[in-house]
Amino acid sequence: MEKIVIPYIAGDGTGEDIWKASKEVLEESVLKAYDAEKRIEWIELLAGQKALEKTGSLLPEETIEGIKFHRLAIKGPLTTPVGGGFRSINVYLRQVFDLYVCMRPVRFFEGLPSPLKAPEKVDIIIFRENTEDIYRGIEWKEGTPEASTFIHFLREKMNVTLSDDNGVGVKPISRHGTVRFTKWVIDYAIKNRRNAITVVHKGNIMKYTEGAFREWAYDTAKGFGEKITFDNPPLTPILPDNKVFFNDRIADNMFMQVILRPEDYDILLCPNLNGDYLSDACAALIGGLGVAPGANIGDEVAIFEPTHGSAPKYAGKDMINPTSFLLSASMMFKYMGLDRVSVLLEKAIEETIKAGIMTYDLARLKAGVKPVKCSEFGEEVKKRL
Repeated sequence: MEKIVIPYIAGDGTGEDIWKASKEVLEESVLKAYDAEKRIEWIELLAGQKALEKTGSLLPEETIEGIKFHRLAIKGPLTTPVGGGFRSINVYLRQVFDLYVCMRPVRFFEGLPSPLKAPEKVDIIIFRENTEDIYRGIEWKEGTPEASTFIHFLREKMNVTLSDDNGVGVKPISRHGTVRFTKWVIDYAIKNRRNAITVVHKGNIMKYTEGAFREWAYDTAKGFGEKITFDNPPLTPILPDNKVFFNDRIADNMFMQVILRPEDYDILLCPNLNGDYLSDACAALIGGLGVAPGANIGDEVAIFEPTHGSAPKYAGKDMINPTSFLLSASMMFKYMGLDRVSVLLEKAIEETIKAGIMTYDLARLKAGVKPVKCSEFGEEVKKRL
């Protein structure tokens, strides 16, 4: 039997509950898809609170080396504090492995609760540049010598008026980062026969960061020649093979558009912060973050993870929704070339939800639905494989 070696990080908070509910589902998916000719061999890697307790480090070097060697991993949610404390481990992993593409598909499954009248029209992938923008973490606290030095520089050299009681930060967006990210997304759209890419930006205000992001994205798209057409797609697009519509929207307008006309949008190409906001907003259209998967992809390494946080107040209560983690694993299987596993797993998840079996986060949004436990949901998916 062929072994498929997959490193995993269980995660903080509810991560352990999700992992326990998902592990056997993923193993069974591989066995069923390949008639027991392939199986998963898991390798546990430590990060977050569990790593801190066992090794004294939030992100041990052994974890970095393990991901680098295997070139992929799946991870649960890791806690990121608000305000002071350590920087986000999630962001650090993206930076250390140069995972410049964040991919977050949002697709409606029959049976999911939604505030929309026609949620079946939602099938959008949010692509988020993953290494630049404010997530570089270049900022200084109000009152520190570093903040004072920066404010003094802005006053004296750049003629910018700021009072001393400002916290300050830098928002870097580069031509190089934008070009490689846009190339990756356009290649994906062509290979996967997606019909439109919309650049989402606030370039009318931030002209030399997000405005430049828009400009560089268009310049990159022009290099694809006849495969790209610069127009808004018709309401019912009939496209020639491998041709993609390319356009843009101001970010605040885009938030309105995904609610009013989600069927008009296919791929959203976003700077880091816009993509973070929009992926959560779009997830709300299909039930919330509990059903929103994610992937962070670079040229050498890919890490797959649910888009939600660690929700520590629910840790150990067997309540949280494992669907986001399971769908992230489906993305991982597809990335690994195990498409049969991905198809089987997603079908089983969809059938489970369609049958009205769902955890509390979804059940509370649907009248007459009794929630099941995290572990029970996993068992129900496994039955339908």
